Amino acid sequence: MIVTLKTSNVPTLDQIRAFLDGSQPFDLHIPDREQAYAFIADTLRGVHYPRLNRSAKGVVRRYLVKVSGFSRQQLTRLIARYRAHGRLEDRRHKPPARPFVKRYTQTDILALAELDALHGTLSGPATRKLCERAFVVFGEARYERLARISNGHLYNLRRTTLYRRQRVAVDKTRSVKINIGERRKPRPRGQPGYLRIDSVHQGDLEGIKGLYLINAVDEVTQFQLITAVERISEHFLLPILEQLILAFPFTIRAFHTDNGSEYINHRVARLLNTLQVQEFTKSRARRTNDNALVESKNGSVVRKHLGYSHIPGCYASKVNDFTLHVLSPYLNFHRPCFFPEEVIDDQGRLAKRYRYEHMMTPYEKLKSLPQAETFLKNGLSFQHLDAIALKQSDNDTARLLQQARKELFHFITATQHHAA
Repeated sequence: MIVTLKTSNVPTLDQIRAFLDGSQPFDLHIPDREQAYAFIADTLRGVHYPRLNRSAKGVVRRYLVKVSGFSRQQLTRLIARYRAHGRLEDRRHKPPARPFVKRYTQTDILALAELDALHGTLSGPATRKLCERAFVVFGEARYERLARISNGHLYNLRRTTLYRRQRVAVDKTRSVKINIGERRKPRPRGQPGYLRIDSVHQGDLEGIKGLYLINAVDEVTQFQLITAVERISEHFLLPILEQLILAFPFTIRAFHTDNGSEYINHRVARLLNTLQVQEFTKSRARRTNDNALVESKNGSVVRKHLGYSHIPGCYASKVNDFTLHVLSPYLNFHRPCFFPEEVIDDQGRLAKRYRYEHMMTPYEKLKSLPQAETFLKNGLSFQHLDAIALKQSDNDTARLLQQARKELFHFITATQHHAA
């Protein structure tokens, strides 16, 4: 027996019993809801369902449940609808037969939109009071129904499409004020310990996140330390920041960054307070020179030695060993830097001159400062730092740097190809 939910070939009661007993093979095809309703109605009509006894009705019900896929409760409701109206229709996409009477009309919605526009969209209770006063005190008849509106339904009217078409409010973008860090340029006054810090991303490739390089430069001496982290989140960043601040030979007095959220947050502020960093500043808007020193070092140092190519975050520990123990000592003890001299030009403006006789390494600049010993951390002396600076020549240190960098990138390339 082939069973399809169609309006033709309605089975008899004996065929239905044979189908339920499983004595005949069948091929079941379930169409859409509209055809299923038509099949149920034709079956009930074909077997004269209202005239059947209770046992026969149960057979027909079990048959329709098995064939249509509807639940027993749902089929009971459909049969009741068929017996009441003589037909079955899909009412899902049709309006209700007896809809609720609308109390508030389009005129009420327009009146509410106009009132909100006049008074600046006050709270629900205040708007209700205005509607009440408009009708009771000033006799405006169009607010008669709105004068008795509930607070909840007032907001329902405000969410209607008609209301939103009438009340189009455009606000300018509002800046978010974060009370972390002081927005100004640091003023070191010739003293070391005023850090400029920035992040350099080594890019993402094929869904693999690249590591981040944290570049910190002292404004006065250009003493520089570079570290690497796998991610720019607090879990990875806070321990590295603490390690970086403690690694400088002099006391860190100020911490300056741009407006990136990786640094401008409460966790970093608490860390700086714990390490007794006195000033926490951030760059001002439209003042690109506020963090220009570290930005220039990103290009002339970080990109020069580590390039622009993708370095996966899993190699952060390996890169961090290279930057802290090989690259940073070379930069601070063996790489000369220009140091500006501020002069007043013929037009009375402050200008900077970079003279060759003022070129020196960051360590030499630190030693040349007046009362330089007072800036060093407790337990650290220039005799100890001189031993580090004079342990190898500039050329030998550069060769060691080139060899270490070559081994680092060879290791990264080899392990990536092996993993692939």
